[in-house]
Amino acid sequence: MTAERRIIGIVGPPGAGKSTLAARLVAGHHDHVLVPMDGFHLAQSELGRLGRAARKGAPDTFDVDGYVALLRRIRHEVDGVVYAPRFDRHLEEPIANATAIEPHHTVVVTEGNYLLHDAGGWERVRPLLDECWYVDDEPGRIERLIARHVEHGRTSTDAEAWVRTVDEPNARLIERTRPRADRIVGFDEPDLDLAVP
Repeated sequence: MTAERRIIGIVGPPGAGKSTLAARLVAGHHDHVLVPMDGFHLAQSELGRLGRAARKGAPDTFDVDGYVALLRRIRHEVDGVVYAPRFDRHLEEPIANATAIEPHHTVVVTEGNYLLHDAGGWERVRPLLDECWYVDDEPGRIERLIARHVEHGRTSTDAEAWVRTVDEPNARLIERTRPRADRIVGFDEPDLDLAVP
């Protein structure tokens, strides 16, 4: 049987650097693995069917039940392989079974917007995490967010409009969860990876 597994959550508003920090925490550690929440985006076709495509990224545009079920499996099924989806930003679609959580993975880092949200089913996430760190809003976050949208195919005008009407309302919701975090960090905080054994 593997050693006890820890699940560390990284949360923060869009563009705050969650993915950058999470990737740094697992880099170079053969027993660490990254499982982003974004793998549980609903497919574009389903968002269209539900009339939510124009709000993609809001809490109800994810499969929270699937995410909670995966976290429970990661916590309890430590002797076999558990597969997790990942989100492909070029396709704008989730890819099933793209990440393997294997028995030797004793630290699982999961990052996403709503790990500390307390409604809509998301309140079931925090009890499944050993710790949850909040990545504070850094100068230049909105500019980085716009640039990311442009990199993945939006025009500058469309990117700015999306950030203003979709990402920023989500950011305000996420910021209200900050007091529930175990630790407040910056995505470029020196030597932060030493905090995860």
